[in-house]
Amino acid sequence: MAAALGGAPVLHLDDIASHDEPFAWTGRLLTQVIEPLGHGGTAHYSPYDWHARRFGPPRPLPPAPVILVEGVGAGRRALRPFLARLLWMELPREESWTRGRARDGAEQRDFWAEWVRAEHEHFSEDPSRPYADLLVAQSRKGYEVLPGPARTVGPDQTVTHRDGPSAVC
Repeated sequence: MAAALGGAPVLHLDDIASHDEPFAWTGRLLTQVIEPLGHGGTAHYSPYDWHARRFGPPRPLPPAPVILVEGVGAGRRALRPFLARLLWMELPREESWTRGRARDGAEQRDFWAEWVRAEHEHFSEDPSRPYADLLVAQSRKGYEVLPGPARTVGPDQTVTHRDGPSAVC
């Protein structure tokens, strides 16, 4: 998707989350990334090192016409006003958890036990899928993009900030 958008930068929420805060990172994302970009400046965020279990040195994220924010929780209530579009990946939870465990290996086994509980809690309190503009489903030939459940602007997204310097997807 980034290539199709002319090399749009991608912010991975795995760089914002941590072992101790798998979902309690909203404030950090807003202050380190969204606010500076909203003012036309370069964001600086400290990516989390999942092996060392600490945040690393700040990394710049310059403003761009579109910035893709990728990861679980990107469609949360506090961020929706800043999103130009919300895409939801249609994938059974068990399949995504299996992929994550395979990617992270035995080193992150304890984290994954906690993650499953934390993800359930997050989406029960703050669902994203109902607000998705598009649904992305994996098929044998690639990906299929379908209309999402969000047909009109809802109570969490009366006006977006997408007309500013950067649009976040």
